[in-house]
Amino acid sequence: MEMTWNNCFSPKRFGIQKDQEDIRTQYERDWDIIIFSSPFRRLQNKTQVFPLPEEVFVHNRLTHSLEVASVGRSLGKIIGKKISDLPEVKTDDNARPFYRNSLKNVLSSACLAHDLGNPAFGHSGEEAISKYFKKRDTKKPDDIEFKNNFTDAEWKDLITFEGNANALRVLTMQQHNRDKGGFRLTYSTIGSILKYPCESLASDKKILHRKKYGFFKIDEGVFLDIAKELNMIADNVESRIAYKRHPFVYLVEAADDISYNIIDFEDAHRLGILTYEEVSSAFLEIISHNPNEDIKWVTKQAEMLKGDRNESIGFLRAKSINALIYKCADVFWENKEKILKGNFEKSLIEDIPELQSVMQRIEKKSIEKIYNARKVVELEIAGFRIMSGLVEDFVSSALTPITERDKEQKKILELLPKQFSFDESSSPYVKVMHIIDFISGMTDVFALKLYRNLRGIEI
Repeated sequence: MEMTWNNCFSPKRFGIQKDQEDIRTQYERDWDIIIFSSPFRRLQNKTQVFPLPEEVFVHNRLTHSLEVASVGRSLGKIIGKKISDLPEVKTDDNARPFYRNSLKNVLSSACLAHDLGNPAFGHSGEEAISKYFKKRDTKKPDDIEFKNNFTDAEWKDLITFEGNANALRVLTMQQHNRDKGGFRLTYSTIGSILKYPCESLASDKKILHRKKYGFFKIDEGVFLDIAKELNMIADNVESRIAYKRHPFVYLVEAADDISYNIIDFEDAHRLGILTYEEVSSAFLEIISHNPNEDIKWVTKQAEMLKGDRNESIGFLRAKSINALIYKCADVFWENKEKILKGNFEKSLIEDIPELQSVMQRIEKKSIEKIYNARKVVELEIAGFRIMSGLVEDFVSSALTPITERDKEQKKILELLPKQFSFDESSSPYVKVMHIIDFISGMTDVFALKLYRNLRGIEI
């Protein structure tokens, strides 16, 4: 069936056949389910970019996700209204109210959930989890024997652990003694976070929607179920599972891009990494391209607030985000047919010609001065040691046959919480995925404490 604006959404909930009546819409319930969940709460203790304990006023994954959700809601309102006025949607009593009233809720919920699969310690966390497996990707007899425990697809998952695929897993997996279907969100919300809808072996850095991958082999059935329910378009990749992006993904991605580009810059100013002039000039350039803003008035207002430079930058940050929301909405609307067919091969923020130079300047400065700041690099190195060390301790214990485990390995596995425990008859891949479920969900503080305990640094 061809994907259309009328059939690309679904109020059905993953893992539930029949649902009870509720005062809230299905899509409003998605937001509430995520907000009250443990994985979402744990984001408050996961680094976004800057180390957490000393600088409590910079962003962590929780505050970032809330801000992305706010931007996503605005994009959903703008685009939802436009789609609801399309001739084919206007006459559909199911689609029209969805776009007018509910798209904003789907996008804000998806934005809340978009980082749930990201491990501790910022951007290096994902790579750190894979480090143990990469280290064993050698020609040594022991390592060859180890690698032979896994199929090619399973091994690719392990040597390229992916937070996006893990987010799908967190939202849908059934843990021991827990409800079937995980969070039981609507298919629409889950589909909106599938940024790279393909398996790991189909990933290709040159193609936007396959630059990374969106599901682990263990979750293949879950992914295919979602793709079918939302009428997603299969991509032509020989003998591999790959689909085109769902149209709502572009809006969730734009909300994330807008938020971290602008807010990392604001945080860097708060920490004294970037000067007031560097940040304000970039923000004013973005705002100057918003026809709805009087740039002279904005500049004057920012000058008046300059007695508190953080306040002045905060004002310009809000105006910049607003400008980017409208620009991204315009790009989506101008390319809506390509986007619906899954043939739009750029992110929305990359397709605003008049803002390319300033956005590239922000990206260049972010890489030079923010992501390579000493504290950030120190945190990444620590994250590598901690996460790959934990993976090594738990995986080597889990994959040692039960009759051959020494006392230390048995004790390590006793630390695995009930919901992550595995059946001893499971395949090596399933055992490893249970371990990774546990480790990827840890907060920075918990991972550090456990690592110190296991290494005898702290008791």
